[in-house]
Amino acid sequence: MAAFDTTRTTYGSVGLFGRIGSLLSTVLAEAIAWNDARVTRNTLGALSDRELADIGMCRGDIDEIANGKSPF
Repeated sequence: MAAFDTTRTTYGSVGLFGRIGSLLSTVLAEAIAWNDARVTRNTLGALSDRELADIGMCRGDIDEIANGKSPF
């Protein structure tokens, strides 16, 4: 008769605490990325059309730049 021990995790697998830590890390990284995009959007939005043109942008480019997508 064979028996399986299911109380031990296999080598290299992630247990409950590892998965919770990974989830918290992912949530924190998403919050930081959202805040960076918000700050970038607010900073570029505060510039005048002339200042945006000086750096080669227009108002329509702000969201793409804030989300990390270059329109160029």
